[in-house]
Amino acid sequence: MTPDLPTPASPLKIGTRGSPLALWQAHETRRSLMAAFGLEEAAFQIVVIKVTGDQIQDKSLKEIGGKGLFTREIEEALLAGSIDIAVHSMKDMPTQQPEGLVLDCYLPRADVRDGFVSPVALRLADLPQGAVVGSSSLRRRAQLRHRRPDLALVEFRGNVQTRMRKLEEGVAQATFLAMAGLTRLGMAHVAQSAIEPAEMLPAVAQGAIGVERRAGDGRIHAMLNAIHDRETGLRVDAERAFLARLDGSCETPIAGLAVLEGANLWLRGELLRPDGSAVVAGDIRGPVADGPDLGRDLAARLLAEAGPGFFG
Repeated sequence: MTPDLPTPASPLKIGTRGSPLALWQAHETRRSLMAAFGLEEAAFQIVVIKVTGDQIQDKSLKEIGGKGLFTREIEEALLAGSIDIAVHSMKDMPTQQPEGLVLDCYLPRADVRDGFVSPVALRLADLPQGAVVGSSSLRRRAQLRHRRPDLALVEFRGNVQTRMRKLEEGVAQATFLAMAGLTRLGMAHVAQSAIEPAEMLPAVAQGAIGVERRAGDGRIHAMLNAIHDRETGLRVDAERAFLARLDGSCETPIAGLAVLEGANLWLRGELLRPDGSAVVAGDIRGPVADGPDLGRDLAARLLAEAGPGFFG
């Protein structure tokens, strides 16, 4: 049964952050819905919402409250009914949605790897001793401290364009940006190399776009179901279950990646001390349908191996 479709007179309102990448993701969601239902662009309205995380650029996420800073105002607008759906970068999403909201639609996942961006080196291993690297990611910072303790790390907040400008200004000699975001912006060429997961495991849900809706909104559910990518959903659900069991936040360095292998799912996970002095890593395989259980099982195993006080 086809849901009641939006029209130019009554458009579907898509809520998003205002960065170039966030807008690309909102436009991609609109393109997907247009193609699925034969709709014109005028049947949709992109609504840009300012979020705290984008307005405060001079402090680390840990200082100002973590992942919810990129989603709170958008989710408040969704609950209030001023937008119909919200589009998010999944690696920015807390593992729990506010009561009344559901996140069960994912667009096809892009490149999960981190991109190494530097005007002075082609690879991380080529950076000179003591080089300055900019990153706001606690995960990346811990991984760097573990692999290259000689590097000097500085806080590097802002969207892709802001970080590229900081590199040009000499604030740092290298940084890392998600290959998915660079590719979506037509900027994949700015990465000197992409770092394979075996060398640097990515953030949970990196490269995935999620579309959030109000619970009980059958019309929107039916529309989003038509554009949901099942494989991405299976992978992200396993990774986010892993993260949730670890109580992952922007204060905890955690990495994770699920891959489908036919009827099975392979999940790798990694916990790090913020100073990079210790890493606990492991993996698990099992039936695809058991993805969330596999995520929780791997998390429990790594927590037991890490022991109390691991994060300091």
